[in-house]
Amino acid sequence: MKKIGLALGGGGVRAMAHIPVLETIDRQGLKISAIAGTSMGAILGALYASGLTGEAIRKKIRYHAGLDGQKRKSFAAKSSQVLKWLKIMKFGSGRGGLLRGDGILNFLLDEIQESTFEDLKIPLQVVTTDFWTGEEVIFDSGPLLPALEASMAIPGIFAPVSFAHRILIDGGMVNNVPFDRLMESCDYTIAIDVTPRRHPGNHQIPTLVESILGMYDILISTVMARKLATSSPTVYFRPDLDNVATIDFSKIESVWAQTEPLMAKLARELCEKTDGHEGPP
Repeated sequence: MKKIGLALGGGGVRAMAHIPVLETIDRQGLKISAIAGTSMGAILGALYASGLTGEAIRKKIRYHAGLDGQKRKSFAAKSSQVLKWLKIMKFGSGRGGLLRGDGILNFLLDEIQESTFEDLKIPLQVVTTDFWTGEEVIFDSGPLLPALEASMAIPGIFAPVSFAHRILIDGGMVNNVPFDRLMESCDYTIAIDVTPRRHPGNHQIPTLVESILGMYDILISTVMARKLATSSPTVYFRPDLDNVATIDFSKIESVWAQTEPLMAKLARELCEKTDGHEGPP
């Protein structure tokens, strides 16, 4: 049986686009042999590698984010949700970033029993960056939490992580969609890139956080373009997500709404390029 590798890129809340993709992979009956992920892509990759289906991951996120399908009109309901997110988005102590990442990770991984890479059902590689050397650092064994926390440590937003005798930051600085980590071991590679496309014509001065995240997006898009010029995955999918800021988690449903109309085309491409099948109607 031929092996399929899945690379899930970072992009904050835009990475929620990975969930319709995972659901489409499940419907196609494709079995993923290995996963490589960066930042939020690494977190969702860990959830999938633990044995959760794409549908189960969506339900988990809907539950924790309060997306119950009902309009939250009452002041009490809105206040409760705000307090919940404030608890998750912990402010950093000391140097390095505005926020700490461990609260978000514990929030997303609280129902997973696996605490190490070895416990996962699908092999997972998590991409991080050594702050002081600029080297790409891959984790595929040992404890999950510190590797995932380091992978999503966007400079200036989330505090760097001290782990494995290194100071680590977001893997997107060097390899935001790590399909190349899978090409030697897998026959097919599926790469999901959720970095934003930049649109000219906006002359509004960005805020401090927008400036940091915008600079980061420009950097990782440039690195990705150079990477695609020399090698390419079997399937490359990049949805164009409008008006979705990196850490605006109120836009989860907007990301899904913008991604889902693209799934029929992706399903056909997966079928054509990975010797898959259409799956159930």
